[in-house]
Amino acid sequence: QVQLSESGGGLVQAGGSLRLSCAASTTAFSMLRMAWYRQAPGNQRELVAHITNFGGTLYADSVKGRFTISRDNAKNTVYLQMKSLKPEDTAVYYCQSKYAGRDYWGQGTQVTVSS
Repeated sequence: QVQLSESGGGLVQAGGSLRLSCAASTTAFSMLRMAWYRQAPGNQRELVAHITNFGGTLYADSVKGRFTISRDNAKNTVYLQMKSLKPEDTAVYYCQSKYAGRDYWGQGTQVTVSS
């Protein structure tokens, strides 16, 4: 079983920055693909970015050039650095991974960007 715990959300003005963290409780962390999703009110949950166990990354078009996903395997933690935030980035952000064929999700952290 994997437990994921996000932190770092908050209220920020448009153009500002935030860094989200997701700590994972598994010794298999270094072998896992890790992802960040977000869900705004009334919208479906969408993939923001993922990072493979080899460090390969993928981003949603809407965040390319503004967000950076990274991982620290020594700390079992994945990060999402968010810059040039826009009001449309407002959402609950979730950390996600898959282990032994099962999806695991964190509890989510709220990011609110004011205009």
